[in-house]
Amino acid sequence: MGDLIQLDALGPSGAFRARKRLTVTDVTGVPVAELSIVPKLFVTRAMKALHEAESLPAEERIAKLARAGRIFAEEVIDGLTFDRYEQTVARVSGVPLSVVRDATAAIVDSAEKSGWAAYRAQPVGAVSDWRSDETRGGSAVWTRKGSVFAVHAAGNHPGPHSLWLEALALGYRIAVRPSRREPFTPHRLVTALRAAGFGEDQVVLLPTDHDAADEILALADLGLVYGGDEVVKKYSGSTVLPQGPGRSKILVTADADWRDHLDTIVDSISHQGGVACINATTVLIDGDPGPLAEAIAERLATIPSLPPEDEKAVLAVQPVESARAIERFLLARAAGTKAWLGGDGVVEELGDGSAVLRPAVHQLDRPDAEQASVELPFPCVWVAPWSPEAGVAPLRSSLVLTVFTEDDRLVDKLLDEPSISNVYRGDHPTYWIRPGVPHDSYLGEFLMRTKTVIRD
Repeated sequence: MGDLIQLDALGPSGAFRARKRLTVTDVTGVPVAELSIVPKLFVTRAMKALHEAESLPAEERIAKLARAGRIFAEEVIDGLTFDRYEQTVARVSGVPLSVVRDATAAIVDSAEKSGWAAYRAQPVGAVSDWRSDETRGGSAVWTRKGSVFAVHAAGNHPGPHSLWLEALALGYRIAVRPSRREPFTPHRLVTALRAAGFGEDQVVLLPTDHDAADEILALADLGLVYGGDEVVKKYSGSTVLPQGPGRSKILVTADADWRDHLDTIVDSISHQGGVACINATTVLIDGDPGPLAEAIAERLATIPSLPPEDEKAVLAVQPVESARAIERFLLARAAGTKAWLGGDGVVEELGDGSAVLRPAVHQLDRPDAEQASVELPFPCVWVAPWSPEAGVAPLRSSLVLTVFTEDDRLVDKLLDEPSISNVYRGDHPTYWIRPGVPHDSYLGEFLMRTKTVIRD
């Protein structure tokens, strides 16, 4: 066990190696690291230190974030070079190496641009500092709703770690609870932030069990959590922002030919191994869905099954047991549908204790079929018929909706629908995203508020 990577907690007094440690394994079951698990008392003291600290000035925060991005990408951290870190993340999470590289590049880019991106959410009628000349005649000032922000990190993909950097740019002190599935990215990122000049009472890493995890959220002013429908239901309307399933979709209306857009459709389904909330899970078409479903299946069937660290890997890998559990769930839910791909199963074992989740394509007989809401962590898509009479209802609850249509009035209706977060018209894949545009609204909309200030 002495050769395992040691991932210590990063508290307000520095690195802390807990007596209780969790062994982190790769997708084949081989131990890779030990993660310190801190008790509730440690959490309580860490959160108290965050509340008592003072935020750095805005210009200093933004400069240190940019420097942290460079440290994250260029220096040896936890004994790992950047390349070795990316390979380790791929082996542990099962996310293909190429996807990990894209995600870590996005983290570095977000660190560089986080100050600019965070302040994109500032209302045009507000200023960011009460000392601005505008407040002499009375002005809105954009200010934080609190001081301490807690993050229960996702473990299925490194990419979401680029989001909470905006909270740090806005002056929040941050407590991150890493996922046990993939703790390497948050540990490396918090270490880089501290090396760049953020104090140990500005950003902490608190690996915990479930009881202490609730304490982190309870003691923060605001929080961010990732999970399924139950997590969304539990926290909606509270001081915690839930990030749940994306259920991203594609719509092809009668005035568009799906053959002209097949590349975008397939790419939206399979890009990044199909593990992200912005991958398309449902495709609706005005007309017969059969030919489109068949064409999608033919394309997805050619993707090779490879270990996650392979340079050519596209599909996600999991331990065989968890992959089989996902397969059983899919086959039970897909009963009665027409399977163009994956009808006999989606698991391909690699012979080392791990398995690839192969793509699945199922055809539905109506747009409101219950299967259309099923989102799984691999390229699994439901293809269904749609008509103008069905309207917007089957398209609701979409993080992203890519629509191929010439109907401007339909686009108006889609934008007016509150449960559709993002609308992409034309050949823009559902996974398109960049700093400065909202993912699921701007994070700043949740973290900040305006106050009127007038002064002499």
